[in-house]
Amino acid sequence: MSEEFQTKRLDYKIIYQIIEPGSRVLDLGCGDGELLNFLAKSKNAHVQGIEVDEQAIYKCVEKGLSVFHTDIDSGLRGYPDKSFDYVILNQSMQETKKADFVIQEALRVGNKAIIGFPNFANLRARFMLFFQGKAPITKSLPFYWYNTPNLHFLSITDFKNYCADKNIKILDAFYLGKTSTIRIWPNLLALDAVFVITRRH
Repeated sequence: MSEEFQTKRLDYKIIYQIIEPGSRVLDLGCGDGELLNFLAKSKNAHVQGIEVDEQAIYKCVEKGLSVFHTDIDSGLRGYPDKSFDYVILNQSMQETKKADFVIQEALRVGNKAIIGFPNFANLRARFMLFFQGKAPITKSLPFYWYNTPNLHFLSITDFKNYCADKNIKILDAFYLGKTSTIRIWPNLLALDAVFVITRRH
């Protein structure tokens, strides 16, 4: 990893490790394009993004990135099947209205999908809900109930069960703490998770 593109975000480091050089990558909810720019310049990836926030798109354009202004809940009809090696849905899936539809679309247009989300069942969230009787606020869930963009509050176990129900194969999984990955009891201890999934044939 070149010095110029170091990042403090552990999820970005994980995704960087997953994606192979020269891959075709679509990032759904790419934000300001930091990750896409990182992959394009450090891994020579052929990248494209989709983002709904106009200010974030301007930042992407400043980086020279190709980003389309659209809502991922409306689907990916303009993309043929398997037109990307990886489709990234990192920290945006829980904000979609139609999470199942978006995941299925990601798996249609990509050979693999990388899904990252905050783990609602981590210990701090459980503690706040059980002992304080209020909606949890954690590093990975930093919003109050009245201004959170999250529409779906799921756990690592929830996502594993979803994959089993939908006949989706989990190729790899990474469980993230504050500064490093979690090895034991991830559903209890991890703040975030990153899964690599594909369709079963």
